[in-house]
Amino acid sequence: MTSAPGLRDRKKAATRAALAEAAAELAREHGLHEVTADAIAARAGVSTRTFHNYFTSKEEAVLVHFEGLIETWIDLLRHRPAGEPIMVSLEECAVGLLTDPQWSFDDIGTCVAFVEEGSANESRHIDVAMRSSQLLVEVIAERTATDPVTDIYPNLVHYASLGAIKAAIEMCLPDSGSPNSGSSPEHLIREAFAQLRRGFS
Repeated sequence: MTSAPGLRDRKKAATRAALAEAAAELAREHGLHEVTADAIAARAGVSTRTFHNYFTSKEEAVLVHFEGLIETWIDLLRHRPAGEPIMVSLEECAVGLLTDPQWSFDDIGTCVAFVEEGSANESRHIDVAMRSSQLLVEVIAERTATDPVTDIYPNLVHYASLGAIKAAIEMCLPDSGSPNSGSSPEHLIREAFAQLRRGFS
């Protein structure tokens, strides 16, 4: 039987989460290149030494925040009603992330920009992306009774849904030049998933 985490472990987990959140907030406000370990530590109310006890770089701290978002998405997908069409489930999960008070559109947009911009910690990026994709594909396969190793279906559904979400978010980013710039991407996400369900001519 696994015992509950002690007070010391809970405090360490809370500090790690606070640092990751601070890193993501600063990256959103100033851009990742302008963020420093000192600034992250100050935002979280700890010393720079404490920051380095938890993370080797600012990129790693932001990635931990990103991984938390992916874990939330996977949890939402696992708890969608049984028998619900997979594209409906994925659409509702995407909208759920946007309306979850723990995550904001800015959080999601920053994560998209962070993953795309790359960094000195590129191998860590690849590791996170591959592991996150694998987990999502496995959940999709479970819900559609398919094999993620031999069937292209769960992999195709995964990448198509990510593309739909990415397209909607990018059109709503403040500097996108789109009429939807600065607005919530919910209606575009629903439009994108409706298009996926109709198919392309």
